[in-house]
Amino acid sequence: MLCTACNTESPKESTFCPKCGKPLAVTGAPAPTVTERMEAKVGDVRNSPDDPEHDLWKGGFSPKAMIGYWLLAAVVTIVAIVVGIVSVNPVVWIIGLAVAGSLWVAFALYLLYERLSVDYQLTTQRLFQRKGILARVTNRVEVIDIDDVQFSQSLVERMLGVGTIRILSTDLSDPKLVMIGIDDVKNVADIIDKVRRDERRKRGLHIESI
Repeated sequence: MLCTACNTESPKESTFCPKCGKPLAVTGAPAPTVTERMEAKVGDVRNSPDDPEHDLWKGGFSPKAMIGYWLLAAVVTIVAIVVGIVSVNPVVWIIGLAVAGSLWVAFALYLLYERLSVDYQLTTQRLFQRKGILARVTNRVEVIDIDDVQFSQSLVERMLGVGTIRILSTDLSDPKLVMIGIDDVKNVADIIDKVRRDERRKRGLHIESI
């Protein structure tokens, strides 16, 4: 008797398949439908011990994404110093230095916040986003649910190799995932897109073989 689940030949008197343990069709009993066979096989693929989940990339907000901000703060500081030297009014000098100092402090706090509050992890099956400093929220997106991967860069970001990745998916909790300040952004976007296509191809080939 041939098992309809794994195609293993079994003795005629067997009730269950000796290989996969599935019930064998007996005379007069209805054979499993195509839908039932498909669901069983797809479930076997998702839980297959031969395809373990492992990490492909980990990252977060890169300090290089702040270069443009540091340049702006430096320009403002230079202008404030020049204006203070030229002006005979000490109030102008104080205001200029206060504005420049505030920019440096604000940008430093922003960098610290982004570095501590968000990180990402990509595996062969899922993309994780962890947000928060005190309270932590973890969002998981199955790579097979990702529909599109885009990345964008400003002129300065192109020179530094950083940028923003936008992921569109069918995930209900976060269908539009935005990852800012990602270093080596093109390579990371390519990795995400490749694992997405590989997972869909694997599932598609398996379903075709049913």
